[in-house]
Amino acid sequence: MNKKANTQPKDAVALLAADHERVKAAFKEFEELGDRAYATKKKLADMICDELEIHALLEEEVFYPAVRKEAKKEGDELVDEAVVEHQSAKELIAQIRMMSPEDDLFDAKVKVLGEQIEHHVKEEEEEMFPEAEEAGIDLEELGQEMAARKESLQSQRL
Repeated sequence: MNKKANTQPKDAVALLAADHERVKAAFKEFEELGDRAYATKKKLADMICDELEIHALLEEEVFYPAVRKEAKKEGDELVDEAVVEHQSAKELIAQIRMMSPEDDLFDAKVKVLGEQIEHHVKEEEEEMFPEAEEAGIDLEELGQEMAARKESLQSQRL
């Protein structure tokens, strides 16, 4: 039997961390492309934007409210900062979506988005995830809710 048959992570933190790894790999792949790999850059940038938009919605609709509710003051501060970071990323995503890979600043905007996401991921994984675990949030149940919502969001984009 193939162990990868059920590749969906079981809890909320694992699901979000798997998303983080997938997007980090996509940014790395983008960075390694040649200057004139326009079609591949566009396809990869679109995939990154799709992944980030869905990921942000999952966090904002499901994960952050649970952290805010259960982690109290520390959770509020972490969530507030994360929401501001999401807004900044959404603005860059909107700009990237309106651009062509041949445009000046396309590569720079994708690179800056990657740097912002790298910072955001580091804070989530080093601060918010441990806070969520310590607060006693049922991460298994939350993960199931998030997996269902993610599947719904992905099917809407097809």
